[in-house]
Amino acid sequence: MADVAVDLVVLGGGSGGYSAALRASQLGMSVALVEKDKVGGTCLHVGCIPTKALLHSAEIADSVRDAAKFGVDATLTGIDVAAVSTYRQGIIDSKFKGLQGLLKARGVATYDGHGKLTSPNTVQVGDTTITGKNVVLATGSSAKTLPGLDIGGRFLTSEQAITLDYVPKSAIVLGGGVIGVELSSVWRSWGTEVTIIEGLPRLVPNEDESVSKQFERAFRKRGIEFKTGVRFQSATQDANGVSVTLEGGETLTADVLLVAIGRGAQTANCGFEDVGVTMDRGYVITNERLLTNIPGVYAVGDIVPGLQLAHRGYQHGIFVAEDIAGMNPMVVSDANIPKITYSEPEIASVGLSEAAAKEHYGDAAIAIYDYNLAGNGKSHILETAGSIKVIRVVDGPVVGVHMIGARVGELIGEAQLIVNWEAHPEDVAPHLHAHPTQNEALGEAFLALAGKPLHAM
Repeated sequence: MADVAVDLVVLGGGSGGYSAALRASQLGMSVALVEKDKVGGTCLHVGCIPTKALLHSAEIADSVRDAAKFGVDATLTGIDVAAVSTYRQGIIDSKFKGLQGLLKARGVATYDGHGKLTSPNTVQVGDTTITGKNVVLATGSSAKTLPGLDIGGRFLTSEQAITLDYVPKSAIVLGGGVIGVELSSVWRSWGTEVTIIEGLPRLVPNEDESVSKQFERAFRKRGIEFKTGVRFQSATQDANGVSVTLEGGETLTADVLLVAIGRGAQTANCGFEDVGVTMDRGYVITNERLLTNIPGVYAVGDIVPGLQLAHRGYQHGIFVAEDIAGMNPMVVSDANIPKITYSEPEIASVGLSEAAAKEHYGDAAIAIYDYNLAGNGKSHILETAGSIKVIRVVDGPVVGVHMIGARVGELIGEAQLIVNWEAHPEDVAPHLHAHPTQNEALGEAFLALAGKPLHAM
């Protein structure tokens, strides 16, 4: 048995956990970080990083396929999945090594193994008891499935899908949210026939409705089939493929079934409820400052109800470390955390949707401008369609920005600063946006909303 005493114990080494550990160390605290698998968590090893590597491969496949229209003589002869896997894993391995080195350099003590909260200020990992003045719970999430739908064989979650050693000829995707549409986008670019099943009325249902409609048109144009407002009933698999039955009796067949219905909090067998932490359906309940009902015990990232995003985890981790240090950091609401869907086309948004803004402020208090990317020179060069929608309070600040089109995720930085700093369009309009860039489209939208459009009516 070994006993360790530190200022902060962090249970979980994913985005939220390791960012809390790093920031706390910067602020002079002694830190112990407990991780049962690999630091970096879902995002680095089976989530954000590997899926975006696949999406980049898919983007290149599309570029080669369409090369002739740009005057380039090239032919796409196929997808070398083994080479894609080597490329993907090389990125993961490099980032993992870098993160391990950073934690060591910052003096964070890491403990390998399944950690369990055994009291309000102790975590047990193997034979080691770690006592902290404060504890951060950051155990992350895992892919969900449905009752009776056991993952294995041709039934996949995103974690199995990213490591497939072949390109399926056809795929059924259960879920039209971020994970479902991103992997649908990859597979379609690689030549797979894809059908998405979404129980809600539209794809990417958490985005602004106008963006969702444009997204559906783009997916139809790409040949991606989808059925919305219909529910899954059952599925079977055999050596030849999968068969999926929907409520109403329709049956679909394909090579594989991807279950992409979201992720659940990974809190089982971690001791939280035994110690008295307030829980709800596996999630840890906190106040706005991420403090649980137990003094000194905080929770961050995917186990806290709300957006499940790596950068939300980073923000949570940094916030908690600074709060413990007495710095009184600013609370950022989930609505004002930027979101990106890395499909083709991309979606990027921050702030309130049109519907949410009208509900909050009233129809008459909201002004909206929707700039079509057809008017943007760089978007024309890239041959992308889409728009940038800006929502403001009349005579007040910008409260929402919603974008769709190739590479619009790269524009979200300025958009989130504008929303979070409560800037008015008139504040933004005088600032130059370089020409020709897609960033210029954001500038045009704010010029128009400020009442002085240049390349728009």
